[in-house]
Amino acid sequence: MKVFQCSNCNFPVFFENTMCQNCGSALGYLSSSNQIISKYTNQSTWSINGQHYGYCQNYALQACNWLVPVNHTSGFCDSCNLNRTIPNLSVPEYFERWQKMEGAKHRLIYSLERLGLPVQSKFEHEVSGLLFDFLSEEDARAEGKQVMTGHANGVITILLAEADAVSREQIRKSLNEKYRTLIGHFRHEVGHYYWELIFKNNDNLLADFRAIFGDERQDYSEALKRHYANGAPANWKSYFISQYASCHPWEDWAETWAHYLHILDALETAYYFGLEGKPKLNNSPHMDIYPVFPYDNEMSFKRIIDAVSPLFYAVNSINRSMGLSDVYPFVISDAVEKKLEFIHFTLQNYRKNLA
Repeated sequence: MKVFQCSNCNFPVFFENTMCQNCGSALGYLSSSNQIISKYTNQSTWSINGQHYGYCQNYALQACNWLVPVNHTSGFCDSCNLNRTIPNLSVPEYFERWQKMEGAKHRLIYSLERLGLPVQSKFEHEVSGLLFDFLSEEDARAEGKQVMTGHANGVITILLAEADAVSREQIRKSLNEKYRTLIGHFRHEVGHYYWELIFKNNDNLLADFRAIFGDERQDYSEALKRHYANGAPANWKSYFISQYASCHPWEDWAETWAHYLHILDALETAYYFGLEGKPKLNNSPHMDIYPVFPYDNEMSFKRIIDAVSPLFYAVNSINRSMGLSDVYPFVISDAVEKKLEFIHFTLQNYRKNLA
């Protein structure tokens, strides 16, 4: 994530900020230029390049600081306009969890836009667009339904319980997972959505996908049943980023995709903080930290992976010194690195074809 600056006084500000702590200006995020724009608090709107902007409607609910043109049809920003279902916000517990959902979703959309990927709402693009359903347990179980977090035909469903740290940790332990976060769910599920956009109607790309991840035509339901009954193969760490990735090529793609986004976001954050360092150790050039801007369209994946590995060494070690779990508790095997590189290369070509 980029570290921004107030456009009035150049004081460092962050993605969710709505007020500059230095000069007191109101702040809004303009996604089209990836900037935080300031205005004096007594002004009713932002005037940017001859056009007037105001906050997204969800600003009033303390869930968004994005700017939209004052004559915008829906009044919602590119992120909030992706919502199809939200919980009953009159329930305080649901309201707080929904705000956390929005925070994670806005960060997801930020990353997708930095990657140059299409982010379109099904409200305007019924066939190829994207929507989100955020469901409380009551909504997910209404009328005898058993709705789970997942993706289907461009609609991503995330259960509200995933925004509760206690519930999420209980689920993580029950599934013996190393890592389970709210933004991780968003990144994983949107990976399924982009798989369909990129591969579903492209036989050549599908052949390339199957050569790396396997044949996705195998029965998905049966694959999940086997996974939950038998677990991952004993050697899963050699070929997959997680145990769940081993159950089916679709899940392998989505898990690996999520980790690709994890890596890019970590590198961009380190880049804007100017993090670099040389360990006071012998024989440790592989642990040198140097800033890399990961959204350079021409950057090789080798440069990305070479830069992020020592960064994760450092932040994991800092966490351990505080008695905390590793920020990134994963080992990237050679096979997983090839899958990550395939995603990187595929997106580079996909963006070129979109241009």
